[in-house]
Amino acid sequence: MDKSTEIIDWFKSLQDTICGSLEALDGNQFREDLWERSGGGGGRTRILNGDIIEKGGVNFSAVHGNMPDNIASKLGLPENKFLATGVSIVLHPKSPHIPIIHMNVRYFQTDSGHWWFGGGIDLTPHYIVEDQARFFHQSLKAACDKHHPGYYSEFKTWADDYFFIRHRDETRGIGGIFFDRLNEERGSLDENFAFVKAVGNAFVPIYTHMVEKNLERPITEQDLLWQRLRRGRYVEFNLVWDKGTKFGLDTNGRTESILMSLPPQANWVYDFRPEDNPAATVTQSLLKKGIDWVV
Repeated sequence: MDKSTEIIDWFKSLQDTICGSLEALDGNQFREDLWERSGGGGGRTRILNGDIIEKGGVNFSAVHGNMPDNIASKLGLPENKFLATGVSIVLHPKSPHIPIIHMNVRYFQTDSGHWWFGGGIDLTPHYIVEDQARFFHQSLKAACDKHHPGYYSEFKTWADDYFFIRHRDETRGIGGIFFDRLNEERGSLDENFAFVKAVGNAFVPIYTHMVEKNLERPITEQDLLWQRLRRGRYVEFNLVWDKGTKFGLDTNGRTESILMSLPPQANWVYDFRPEDNPAATVTQSLLKKGIDWVV
C-alpha cells in the first residue's frame, strides 16, 4: 500500500505545528511563498524575520517526476520516477547567545519500489554552553531510545562526521543526530515513519528551551562580531559540503527555498583568533568530533 499521501500530509502538519509555535514564541508571523516545480510538485516556503529569530525558514516540499540522470547515478538506481518530500528548518536568531538550529526530515521513493527516510537535527551554538549541549543531546537520545537502543550512538557519530567542515578541521557546532536511507533493512515503513515523527516532534520543546534560557542575556559588540564569524562557518559548510543543498540544486529545486538556510549577515576576518574573548576560545576548543554530551 502506497503511504506517500499520508506521509506528505504529516509533513505538512509538522510545518504548520512548528510555524505556529515559533510565531507564538517570537511574536511575529511567517511570510509564505507557494511554489511549483516545473518537473512536478512544489512546496510551501515560510520565512520569519522576527524579534527573536532574525531569519528563519520552515520549508515543506513534495516534488516528483523523472529522476535526473546525475541523481540516479549518485543513488545507484535505474532511471525511473521519484517522489521526494519533507520539512527543512534553519533558524538564525538575533541573539548570539541563542544557537542556530537545523532540522530536516524527509522521505524518498521511486516507482521501482525503493523507499527510505532520512533526516536529523543539529545545533550550532555561537557560544557552546556545556549544560545546554547536554540537554540537547539528552533530548535527542530520549527520542531515539524509544525506537531503538542503538540509534542515538550511531546517528550521533553520523552527525559528527557529516556536519564537519573539512577544510577547517572543525565541526559546524555540537552535532546532534543524522541518518539516511532508513528502509526495510531497519524495519517496516510504519516503524521508520514513527521514528521520523519522534525526531520532528522533538524540535519545538528543544528550541523553546534554548530561547528561554538565553533570551535575556546581555549582548556586547564582541559577541556580535563572534556571531557573524560563526555564521560564516555555517555558510562555508552549507555551500561546500551539504548534500541537501547539492541535491536541491541538482534537481532544479527552488533556489530561494534551498538557500534560505544562509544567515542574513556573516563575516570573514582573515586569520581571526579569539584570544580576547574567553567564551569564544572555549567554543573553538569544543568544535570537534566524539564529545560525549550525555555522560
